[in-house]
Amino acid sequence: MSMVFKSASKDAIFFDYGGTLDAPGIAWKERFFSIYKKYGVNIDKQTFTKAFYRSDDSLVAENPVDLNLTQIVHEQVARVFKSLGIADMALKEKIANEFLVKSFDNIKKNLPVLRKLKKDFRLGIISNNYGNLQAICNETGLSSSMDILIDSNLVGSEKPHPEIFEKGLKALKVSPDRAVMVGDNVKRDIYGALQMGMKAILISNGDIPSDIPIPDVPIIKNIEQLIQIMGEI
Repeated sequence: MSMVFKSASKDAIFFDYGGTLDAPGIAWKERFFSIYKKYGVNIDKQTFTKAFYRSDDSLVAENPVDLNLTQIVHEQVARVFKSLGIADMALKEKIANEFLVKSFDNIKKNLPVLRKLKKDFRLGIISNNYGNLQAICNETGLSSSMDILIDSNLVGSEKPHPEIFEKGLKALKVSPDRAVMVGDNVKRDIYGALQMGMKAILISNGDIPSDIPIPDVPIIKNIEQLIQIMGEI
């Protein structure tokens, strides 16, 4: 059985949510696009991206704090369908449900790892979200493993802005040099943390832009690899 070796230099670990805890380094937009294509929605990437962000922006504007993961995913897909002029509700259900099954499966795999890490580290989530991070974490079981949840739509700043990281650090009463940020987005998660003086760890499915330098940043393929990494930094 893998053991957690407490880092001599770190006290807290912050996680991104989407693409980090619910998927092994794959953002929502990319995951959704592959599912849309799988079910025969014949659209190009650019058209889909515009519809996806239009849906995202409208949800952020409404601040749906009470919607859990199941509800927000169905609503996100419904708004993309409306934007694309697709009226097939059965297809909407298939796409949303497949996304949810994969999300819950990944989170289920990560929960035991988070419980192990929690024995030695304070844990938190810093997420660019819709305002409903608490509801998402309550439904998925992530709340029980986290000491703090920082939702961009509730605190008024987004990664990579320093303010959102400062709120997380203050909430856990930890200095930047004693904290680690784990995320899948180089600009928001990695650069955002590094500019704060935090350590950063990138979770990636292997598709890392070659023109983005990330010196001295460990790269993992899944959350389980943190068990070893946190004993080395």
